[in-house]
Amino acid sequence: MKKEFNTVRKLYTLCILVEDVPGVLSQVSRLFSRKGYNIESIVSGATDKPGITRISIEIMCEEVMIEQIAAQCRKLLPVKAVKILDEETCIRREIALIKVRAEDRAARNEIIQLVNIFRAKVIDVGKESLTIWVFGSQSKNTALIETLEDFGILEIAKTGTIAIERGQSTIYDESKLREEYEFGKNVR
Repeated sequence: MKKEFNTVRKLYTLCILVEDVPGVLSQVSRLFSRKGYNIESIVSGATDKPGITRISIEIMCEEVMIEQIAAQCRKLLPVKAVKILDEETCIRREIALIKVRAEDRAARNEIIQLVNIFRAKVIDVGKESLTIWVFGSQSKNTALIETLEDFGILEIAKTGTIAIERGQSTIYDESKLREEYEFGKNVR
């Protein structure tokens, strides 16, 4: 049975479990650059399993392209599992640190009220500035940043997006069998 693919470009999150070895991040990201696709966001971090790192990559593309990239990722030796998440089936969050100008008491109070509305936190108070920490969806963080622009944003630092699938399904559900790709390759 032939699978039909959607040709509409949309945002996908590709979650990849890899062995924690030098060069694995560049090995994975090269697959995207070879195809000419821009990575919107890439985050790498520890997992619940020692020696295994989770890489979350956001990419705007067609379904057929994300399927091809996922298949190529699965063939890499250090890759243990690959899962494609789309906007409807996952929870996606990012962190932003925003340093904003707050030159007087009135501005400070107004900024603090806005921060509370967005459930963010003031994490540093300077003589003429406040630094705000916000954790949430990209749209929430963007809305807070746009609101704070009236006060004068001095600096912004943002993480990439982390994502996890809703419900009981996990990345481990689609783990490749070790024998499937390593048969005859660097047999240990």
